[in-house]
Formats: sequence, C-alpha cells, structure tokens
Amino acid sequence: MLPRSFLYVPGNRPDLFPKAAAGPADAVVLDLEDAVPLPEKAAAREAVRDRLGSGASAPGSGETWVRVSPTALEDDLDAAVRQGLDGLLLATVTPAAVRTVAALLARLEAERGLVPGSVRVVGLVESAEGLLSLAESAAEERLTAFGIGEVDLLGDLRMSRGPATDAAVTHLRTQVVVHSAAAGLEAPVAPTSTDFRDLDAFAESTRALLDLGFRSRTAVHPAQVPVVHDVLTPTAEQVADARDLVARFDAAEGGVTTDARGRLIDAAVVREAREVLARAERAG
Repeated sequence: MLPRSFLYVPGNRPDLFPKAAAGPADAVVLDLEDAVPLPEKAAAREAVRDRLGSGASAPGSGETWVRVSPTALEDDLDAAVRQGLDGLLLATVTPAAVRTVAALLARLEAERGLVPGSVRVVGLVESAEGLLSLAESAAEERLTAFGIGEVDLLGDLRMSRGPATDAAVTHLRTQVVVHSAAAGLEAPVAPTSTDFRDLDAFAESTRALLDLGFRSRTAVHPAQVPVVHDVLTPTAEQVADARDLVARFDAAEGGVTTDARGRLIDAAVVREAREVLARAERAG
C-alpha cells in the first residue's frame, strides 16, 4: 500500500531535507516541480541527487519520493532515480508522460542497479486532458496510482472553489476513484490544502476524502501530517470489528454466517474488513 502521508519539501531547500525525513511523515516528497523557481531547477536537482546519493534515505526511515515535471522528465529522473528512491509523483499526468517515465525508469533502473519496477509512479491529475484520459493512463503498466493536484486541475477547468461548486469538485474526485478501482490500481492520493493553519477543517476534509475512497493525502506543512495519520488510521474498535468479521467468515468456510449484531456477512463486507486490517498494518 502507498504511504498515508506525503509531505512536500521544496527541492531547492536542502536545509529542510533532514528535518522532514526525521519527522512523522510516511513519505517525504522532494519537489522538483511547482515549489522550485525556474532559475533554481538545476540547483534543486543537484540537491536531490546529493540527498539520495548520500544514503541518508535508508530503509527504516520514511520513504523518499520525488515530484517530477512532465516538461523536464529526462533531467528530473536523471537526478532522482538512484538507490533510496521509493517513488515518483508525476505532475500533470497523461498517457504519453507515463510512457516516457516508464521508458526512462526501465533504462535508469538497469543502469544504476535498482530492482526493475521497484520505483512506483503516482500520476497527478492536474488538467482536463489528464481527466479525460484517466482510463488510458490507468492502463499503463508502470502506473501505481493516481493523485489529484486540485489547484491546477480547477485552474485548467476555469472552475472556482466554493459552496456552489462543491458537488462538481466531488464529481471530479469520484472520477479518479472510479477509474482507479476499475483498473485495479491502488487507492488514489487525496489533494492537500494550502491552508495549513486550519487543522480542524483539514481533518474534516480528510474524513470526507476517506469516505470517498482516498487512502493517502499530500501535505504542504508538517502540522498536517499527524492529522492525516489520525484520520486515515483505523481505530482500535474498527480493527477489532474487522478481525471478528474475518474470523467468522473464515470459520464458516463459505457457508452463511453473521456478524456480532446478527447481520449477514458477504464477500463485499469481508473485503472491506480485510482492507481495514491492511490499513492498520500499514500504520504499524
């Protein structure tokens, strides 16, 4: 399963890399895209290259991901793909961009001694083109999951965010969830909120995104990370109920059985229970 939390760190701020890696985030995302001004891209790539090459991102710590730009894939992947990299966030995903990333990853993994296919790829839906080509992108073998870059997506669609567009935004999110499930991808990564001061609102929106089918979320500030973990980690009661359901179902060996409240247990209920247990195990 993907990490619960992805904390963005600007690639041109190597002074922040160690602090972010030592924090609670499941994954730190060294950002080579929007967070880095164009004149500082080369220096940011060098900082990412040095960070990964130093071995600082060792197993046992949080994962290390890099967000890359579709307009600079060769340069970004040359800096990022080396020992210690767990995955890539591909900005403005399209089928063509996924295919380009797949070809570059295959070559660089072989050249640099990485296990073939070990670098996961999350494609960020940030444009009308990306939204309309969800099925085609999802069919690309190298894609692990989708995420949403909602500010960019709404900007491309010329949509404003507010009460009048809440239903439309939910519809956009649902399309990503549906295509992910239909293609057998991992559950998608939820968009973040740039309002990192209002953590109550962030928790509320995270709960809504969890109910909608998202199982991870990006963050732009360390204070958001514990909120993501609190919401996305099943409670002890949920875990106990899930274990009981699975145990009852397994004991029935395919026969009819009920839960502790006398309700019938079917395959869909058990599938949900197993997913709860997998999420709890991911949280450690």
